[in-house]
Amino acid sequence: MSLNFTVAVPTYNGAERLPLVLERLRSQVQTESVTWEVIIVDNNSTDQTAAVVRQFQADWPDHTPLKYCLETRQGSAYARQRAIKEAQGEFVGFLDDDNLPAANWVAEAVQFARARPKAGAFGGQILGNFEVQPSREFKQVKSFLVIRKYADHPKLFEPEQLRLPPGAGLVVRKQAWLACMPESFTRAHRGGHDYEISLHLYKAGWEIWFNPAMQIEHCIPAWRMEKDYLVRIARIYGLCTCEIRLIIAAPWQKPLILVKGFLGSSRRLARHWLKHRGKIGTGLAAACETAFLWGSVLSPFHYLQKRLLHFVAK
Repeated sequence: MSLNFTVAVPTYNGAERLPLVLERLRSQVQTESVTWEVIIVDNNSTDQTAAVVRQFQADWPDHTPLKYCLETRQGSAYARQRAIKEAQGEFVGFLDDDNLPAANWVAEAVQFARARPKAGAFGGQILGNFEVQPSREFKQVKSFLVIRKYADHPKLFEPEQLRLPPGAGLVVRKQAWLACMPESFTRAHRGGHDYEISLHLYKAGWEIWFNPAMQIEHCIPAWRMEKDYLVRIARIYGLCTCEIRLIIAAPWQKPLILVKGFLGSSRRLARHWLKHRGKIGTGLAAACETAFLWGSVLSPFHYLQKRLLHFVAK
C-alpha cells in the first residue's frame, strides 16, 4: 500500500529513550488527510528495545501502522538505508531516538512536501531539551549538537557552502533517494553522513529546503555537554570537511579543493590561535573551534590516507 509519509526512527539501545518519541508520534495532530506509518529500525541493540516496541504495538492506533525491523550492520547510514527499503511512504522523515517531534511535525512535513515538487530533502528547527542548564558559553558551540535554526521563513539551503540540514528531523523524497543515493556511504561509521544525503540529492538536481514550521526537540543528557565530548565531536566535524566537499566536485576540481582546504583552514587556525591564545586550553568555545579547525587542516590528509588504504586493499 502506498502512503504519504513514513516516520523512520533508527535506534541503538534506545529502550529508555524510545517511549518519549513514540508518545509524541502517537499524539500527532492534523493528520486526518495523511496516510502514514512509523518504522523503528533497531540497529543491533542489546537492550530491551524490541520489547518496548512490542508493548507500544499492542496499543497503537490501527490507522497508523507501527513496524519494527532489525538492521545488524552497525551505523546510522545502514539503519537509514534499511528504513528506505522498508518504507511505504512517498516521503521518509528521519527521527533519532532522542528527537521529540512537535505535535504537528508530520502534518507540516507532508504539507511542505506537497507544495514543493522539486524538494529532494528538507529539515526544520531543532531545539535543545537539556537535562541540565547549559552554560552561557554553550550557545557558541550548540551547533555541534545539531541545535539550530536556519531562518525565520522557508529557505533553500546552500550546499556549495556546506549549509545543509542535519539528519535529525530530515525528510527525504523516497523516489529521489532511490534514484541517486550510492549503495554505500563514504562516512557510514563516522560524522558527516547526514550531509552526504543532501549533497547526493543536490548533485542530482534536487532542492534542499529549510522548513521552520517543522520543530523537534533534541534531548541532550548532561554528559553530552561536557567539554571533552564536545571537543571530540568538533574534531570529527573538521576531519570530514574535505571528504564531504568532494562529493559535489568535478574530478578536475578535487586537487584544487584539497589544496585550498588545507591552506584556508591553516590560515583560519592561525588567526584563531592568535586571537585566543590564553583561552584555547580552558574556554569551551575556543577549545571546540580549535579542534574543528585542526580537524579541517588535517582533513585533506585524512581523505588521501583513506584513498590510499582503499587502493592498497584492492
